[in-house]
Amino acid sequence: MATHSLLVLYGSQTGTAQDTAERIGRQAQRRRVGVRVQALDSYNVANLISESLVVFVCATTGQGDPPDNMKNFWRFLFRKSLPAGSLCRLDCAVLGLGDSSYPKFNFVAKKLYKRLLQLGANALLPVGLADDQHDLGPDGVIDPWLISFWQKVLSLYPPPHLHLPGLPPRYVFQFLDDVPEKLMNLLPPDDQAPPSSVHPFPARMVSNERVTDPSHFQDVRLIEFDITGSNIQYGAGDVVMMRPCNITEDVEQFCQLLRLDPDCYFILTPTDVPACLPQPCSVRYLVEQFLDIAAVPRRSFFELLATFATNELERGKLAEFSSAQGQDELHSYCNRPRRTALEVLTDFPHTTAELSVNYLLDLFPEIQPRTFSIASSLLANPNRLQVLVAVVRYKTRLHKPRKGLCSNWLASLDPTQGEVCVPLWVKKGGLTFPQDLETPAIMVGPGTGVAPFRTAIQERIAQGKTANVLFFGCRSETKDFYCHLEWEEKVQAGHMTLFTAFSRDQEDKIYVQHRVKEQAKLLWDLIANKNAVFYIAGNSKQMPTGVCDALKEVFQQEGGVTDSQAQEMLDGMEKAGRFQSETWS
Repeated sequence: MATHSLLVLYGSQTGTAQDTAERIGRQAQRRRVGVRVQALDSYNVANLISESLVVFVCATTGQGDPPDNMKNFWRFLFRKSLPAGSLCRLDCAVLGLGDSSYPKFNFVAKKLYKRLLQLGANALLPVGLADDQHDLGPDGVIDPWLISFWQKVLSLYPPPHLHLPGLPPRYVFQFLDDVPEKLMNLLPPDDQAPPSSVHPFPARMVSNERVTDPSHFQDVRLIEFDITGSNIQYGAGDVVMMRPCNITEDVEQFCQLLRLDPDCYFILTPTDVPACLPQPCSVRYLVEQFLDIAAVPRRSFFELLATFATNELERGKLAEFSSAQGQDELHSYCNRPRRTALEVLTDFPHTTAELSVNYLLDLFPEIQPRTFSIASSLLANPNRLQVLVAVVRYKTRLHKPRKGLCSNWLASLDPTQGEVCVPLWVKKGGLTFPQDLETPAIMVGPGTGVAPFRTAIQERIAQGKTANVLFFGCRSETKDFYCHLEWEEKVQAGHMTLFTAFSRDQEDKIYVQHRVKEQAKLLWDLIANKNAVFYIAGNSKQMPTGVCDALKEVFQQEGGVTDSQAQEMLDGMEKAGRFQSETWS
């Protein structure tokens, strides 16, 4: 392997693919294999023709889209002008990370694998399709795939037999004796450029209002931000990104466990530090705004933690959690009860006491930004941006209730107690709405799935488009019927048609799919005769499948087609952009 080195390229949206790529990088180092690990878009793709061995690790986002940090690579690789044999010297492997509850399961990995073969690359093994729904999570596929991968690689490229000590940290902390007089902030933003992940806009929170009845089990908030002077433009279907903070109690506990002074400042070497970490940086900023200490840790966390263990009992347990055989045990300790990384540190006190601060950025991933559908229109609410947020809280067998980091952080902010600013930026979403005045939009958005449709309806009405049909579902008309006064007003004005399904207000549960079936005549007329576009947004469990089945029944009943023809019609609508969905788990 002296002349060959392994290149691991990843496309990651939430950090899972990056974590897996870095894990492959550590495995390569342990096997004495030279390795580089990079995000696809930070790699010069023109160099791919001179690489000999590359692993691609990629997630699939939205409706079969590549992650943001591989979009440029994706466009380049699918150029028609690339010659068929241009990658004939490349040995490669593709590992996909996905969720089989989504219709476009691992679409990006499958498509990338086919394209690499078209360009003449030699695949060392079949594409790996890791699945969140597997009993053991993604590792149920990743582990055996990696065993096969290393067998293949080490037979083709035997490494030199060198003794390597433990893996060095990516960064070294240099603590400063005093608080620096002048703190270097992150680069000042370009006033003309729209806000981004590196330069978010500090939007002032205007209101944070609970929109579910106080007696309802679910706390849902309609939160409004003032974006005056931000250069932010958005339309129906777009999304807003926010990076949450860890709660003060967790930050203090973490600093105590690792004997860190939160008010101490440091710089990192080498200096290619993550873009959103200022230099110098305080320990408090690092723990509160950067390290994801409240997430459920991945297996790589236990692998690295095990290297610090000197206590025999703890070392044995961490070794088990790191092994392929111990994944069932790890799953029931960590994933099922949703135990956080911070809680794991308290469970392994001897090992935590041995932790070197230099490994913090190897051990804890960066807090990932969260995505929310925007729930307001700039045409109806200039300089304002609203989101509809379900606050995530639930019980597991652990004593302390589990809490979603971002939703609870947002819910805790109270603009009536003083000014509150939340750094945010906006991205194009997956839904697009008809430009034509006459084209009807049929929208199925139960629960918080209604958010993008609220934007669309406000925007379309402002543009004079009144062919708006909304199917909304929730548990109870009196407890979680979001924005009902607004809908009533718009229905009375003749600007929209509304069908509601309140699942718990009668003995038999009624869902949006039942209402879709009931409106077969209307829907058939809108779709077959008026070229309507049909949208679904909301939870990805049973609802999207139920609505699709109901729509196929509409086609069969009103169009007189067979089951397979109804499916073809639905597929045809999807290809033409007349059937669009945005679902989340």
